Amino acid sequence: MNKAFSISIAILLPFILLMAGVRLIMTPSFPQLEYARPGFPADPFGMSTAERNKWSAYAVNYLVNDAEISYLGKLKFADGGPLYAPSELEHMVDVKEVVQGALTVWYLCLGIAFALSFWLLIQGQWRLLRRGINMGGWLSMGLIALMLLYLAFNFNSLFDQFHRIFFQEGSWVFNYSDTLIRLFPLEFWRDGFILAGAFTFFAGGLLVLLTRGRRKVRPAGLNPVPPTGY
Repeated sequence: MNKAFSISIAILLPFILLMAGVRLIMTPSFPQLEYARPGFPADPFGMSTAERNKWSAYAVNYLVNDAEISYLGKLKFADGGPLYAPSELEHMVDVKEVVQGALTVWYLCLGIAFALSFWLLIQGQWRLLRRGINMGGWLSMGLIALMLLYLAFNFNSLFDQFHRIFFQEGSWVFNYSDTLIRLFPLEFWRDGFILAGAFTFFAGGLLVLLTRGRRKVRPAGLNPVPPTGY
């Protein structure tokens, strides 16, 4: 049973680390960093960086808070026009459901991993715990390396497939003049994927380093003396 717990920890770790990276970018600070990044595309319809920072903060906060869609629906441009079209608001409702569901699974996996780790510790099974974490670190690095490699060659396809899995066909396609595209162009999502993946890769590598096995070195004076032949 303890071996099964160790393997379970290894299997859970890639998702736990990846979601930690995703949660890291689901803060208003990430869009602000993106808009200030050299080379990030400006809004072709004239939205300033300050406006982007303001409106993107509402969008990100909506995904992780308990507010209804009216939180975004009541937002208006300076001329009094609504910030989001009805189709954009519907999509944000869908996005929030996916995000909240993923976060719930993340919290559940974290709880299970901690419980299994605690069990192995009180059982004195540090070696099995170390192996589970070490294997999970390697697994995280391997899976993310494959994802980043695929992303480097075909990000558009990855982005499209992701939306096809979680959202109704066509519900996530908007005009370039729509607010969601102006705030979050494709480059934003590409950078987000890279950051979340890089975080997962390096976090996995850190776990591998912290849980690597240590070779025991026998003191020279304790080496057995070979028998002397006559």
